[in-house]
Amino acid sequence: MGQRPKKILLSGATLLGLVIVGLSTLLPKVETVTAREVQQRKATRSNGWLAASFPVENFQAYTSPFGYRRAATGGANWEFHGGLDIAAPQGSYIRNWWAGTVVKVSDITACGTHVVIKSGEWEHTYCHLEGHVETASGRRYLIDRAGGIQIWEGQTIPTGVRIGRVGMTGRTTGPHLHWGLKYANNYVDPALVLREMFTQQQIATRESKIIIQESKNTRDSGY
Repeated sequence: MGQRPKKILLSGATLLGLVIVGLSTLLPKVETVTAREVQQRKATRSNGWLAASFPVENFQAYTSPFGYRRAATGGANWEFHGGLDIAAPQGSYIRNWWAGTVVKVSDITACGTHVVIKSGEWEHTYCHLEGHVETASGRRYLIDRAGGIQIWEGQTIPTGVRIGRVGMTGRTTGPHLHWGLKYANNYVDPALVLREMFTQQQIATRESKIIIQESKNTRDSGY
């Protein structure tokens, strides 16, 4: 996306702090997430990242990172790319990263047909979707009839629900999802968030295997 940042870019340390605070905001009944280490198995049960969903089905590759880059459509100009481009075959379904409320649907910018969802202090944007925006009874909604998608402004969307399909609307050179994240109106690098999600989910997987093995050992020993 070719726009200049309105906020100062976040350092990795600042992002880590925002991630932890953000999880506390989203999940007030859950214990604080420790990103650096897990000291006991109970920690994974309080890990908010386990609730998050990877946003693209049929993932192929990350095609353009967050930050400054040369204009995607050619030329010598540099532009701020406020998200992460994730390639997938056209028509692949896109899933909601985190439960929240749809605050915007539009189809008239370089972002193409897109959805913006608010989850506490987090804001996640999904660009270049299939379909277009219509209005009924004064309310706007994204409609992708071929994909069976209809998303209304003001609608509450659970985590992991299909909210669109990978398309080529707006300013794009190929089918992909431009996925943008903000926390407290500051841009956040989605790659760092995905890395933390993966790390914590891997920890949970390993611990689950240990628990299953210990349970099996207990049964085999007759206790």
